[in-house]
Amino acid sequence: MSLFFVSILLIVVVQRLLELWLARRNAAFIRSRGGYEIGADHYRYLVGLHVLFFLSLTAEVGLAGRPLADWWWAPFSFFAAAQLLRYWCIRSLGPFWNTRIYILPGAKRVTRGPYRYLRHPNYLVVGIELLTLPLTFSAYFTAVLFTLANCWLLLAVRIPLEEDGLS
Repeated sequence: MSLFFVSILLIVVVQRLLELWLARRNAAFIRSRGGYEIGADHYRYLVGLHVLFFLSLTAEVGLAGRPLADWWWAPFSFFAAAQLLRYWCIRSLGPFWNTRIYILPGAKRVTRGPYRYLRHPNYLVVGIELLTLPLTFSAYFTAVLFTLANCWLLLAVRIPLEEDGLS
């Protein structure tokens, strides 16, 4: 495994751990104001998908010896841009941003930042990440498998739950 791969993987894993910390803090904020979680039963599958993504990526790049793609800068540029969109989402939602689906009765739907243009921009970010990070390192199996699995989980399960809860 290259130093570049290990560095990027470490940065992304630390980023995810910090996001989980922020999500817990924001969940406490919402619950303290009478909010509640919906769709908790599918959350473990979402977490499992992401853990398996990192394991698959590491196995495909490390064990299968996948090289940095000759055109690595293209998918990596989209990956980096997605990080900017992720932080715009987090900033726009403020204490309402979470990795789980929390509903605060009486709260208005956020329509600022990227939410002015897309209903679920953070899910776009995740989709871009699951496709472009593996492509950067020629991990085509991981890119295809987890992009499709994520699309199914989001489109079939998560987004409908979120839409029902927010309406």
